[in-house]
Amino acid sequence: MNASTTSATMSTTAHRIAYSQLPPGPLEKAARLLRWPLTLAAILASLYLVFMVHASGQTFWALGLLALFAAFFYVYVSKVAFAARYLFPGIAGMLVFIAFPLVYTAVIGFTNYSSAHLLSEERVREYLLEQRDAVEEQVQPFSLHADGAEFRLVLRDAASGEPRFVSSPLALRKAKGELKVEMRDVAAEPLPLSSPLQAALPLRELITHREALSQLLLQMPGQADALHYLGLREFGPIRRYWEAQPDGSLKRLADGQLYKPNRDTGFFESTAGEQLQPGFKVLVGGQNYARMLLNEDFRGPFLAIFSWTVIFSLSTVLFSTAIGMLLAVMLNWEDLRLRGTYRTLLFLPYAVPGFISILVFKGLFNQNFGEINAILDALVGIKPAWFADPLLAKIMLVIVNVWLGYPYIMILCSGLLKAIPADLYEASALAGAGPLTNFFKITAPLIIKPLAPLLVSAFAFNFNNFVLIALLTDGRPDYLSSKIPAGQTDILVSYTYRIAFRDSGTDFGLAAAISTLIFVLVAAMSLINLRLMKKANQ
Repeated sequence: MNASTTSATMSTTAHRIAYSQLPPGPLEKAARLLRWPLTLAAILASLYLVFMVHASGQTFWALGLLALFAAFFYVYVSKVAFAARYLFPGIAGMLVFIAFPLVYTAVIGFTNYSSAHLLSEERVREYLLEQRDAVEEQVQPFSLHADGAEFRLVLRDAASGEPRFVSSPLALRKAKGELKVEMRDVAAEPLPLSSPLQAALPLRELITHREALSQLLLQMPGQADALHYLGLREFGPIRRYWEAQPDGSLKRLADGQLYKPNRDTGFFESTAGEQLQPGFKVLVGGQNYARMLLNEDFRGPFLAIFSWTVIFSLSTVLFSTAIGMLLAVMLNWEDLRLRGTYRTLLFLPYAVPGFISILVFKGLFNQNFGEINAILDALVGIKPAWFADPLLAKIMLVIVNVWLGYPYIMILCSGLLKAIPADLYEASALAGAGPLTNFFKITAPLIIKPLAPLLVSAFAFNFNNFVLIALLTDGRPDYLSSKIPAGQTDILVSYTYRIAFRDSGTDFGLAAAISTLIFVLVAAMSLINLRLMKKANQ
């Protein structure tokens, strides 16, 4: 180290020491004063959020939030974890947005979660116990009358409409909780009214008091059951359908039939096997995975769709790579005129949004009115049924996907070609090698090495290329012999979407199992491809 460098280092150190000894400015003082109050406020707000989540019945989510907040405050408050402050956002984001969805999806795959089993057992029990119905023979019409700043509610005879009962003055505001009101028989014991009843409120004004009226419980003289608000014109007693039993079963009050929770099927069931709707979520173990492999109605379409998914992804990558690399080599030829124009035109499919190109091709391949069939009909007299024939539909999908994917490979190869030393081609020319020899002996081997990871990612992308299938064929044509709706052009991700949200009763558990399998397959195939390419490049 020379004298000038030593002097500069000492000067910088002296400046740092001097700066550290300067008195703090007003902003720094304010920051120091507010640091702990703001930290305490943030901790209290976080704990309040955790408490609210727990109070809503989501204990698992509350524990997750508590762990996340605890880690956050430990990292950013404690001096021990100072170095982790820069890593925490990325690690937390990865855990929340990548690891957690994967684990949660895998867990759902071991349950019977579906449209018929959305709720937990406790929620289903509460729902059934809340089921009530009005006692029709005891329903009474009512009218509401203003009485100064308050109101009086009058129950009338269902047949004659004559007043029978009147309430004491009611202050109908935004009611909280249930307001119990004693009613008196007007005929037997008239209430002392300071003034006669005013005219009944019209329907428009009655609607404004609907929320408060729905909170009223009217206790009638000589009746054990209170009257509940049944609508804009009626009050009446209600009866429950079900009664909870000490063993967790439910008794139907109409006939005394017992329904016990069956934790194998996820339903409350009677001894005769009658099931109550809705069902509840239960763990079913590996039933969803066994169904994929052992159920004949499911196994046939599933294996066919899996095979087509692999073929679709591989063929797309192979053809896109071949076409993109060939065009890149041709456009790299220095003597080619209008190279910039060709490159721009060939790049356009990648510049246009994919969904627009897919919809355009959907019109081009139309059997009756599409331009492609019009040209084929004029040249050879045929009009292929691109959307009705399974093989033609698959070929169409590969053609469109290659059209959308080759510009990406072409751009990558164009950049990689610039990195190949020109001396190699000059030496090859001196040795008398032709263009094909140059391509297979020099260009392709040098391009494929850096291109390999990108081809693996392209394979993984096309393995889950939902947009193309959904917009172009929607998985059609369907397998006619399958009990579970499945399309012959479906890939695994579109098949999973159909099972989860469309045709098969929204079977989320089965869809989650398939999604987990897709993740494992893509990860395994990607690792295998990377290892094979690594060995090939050694």
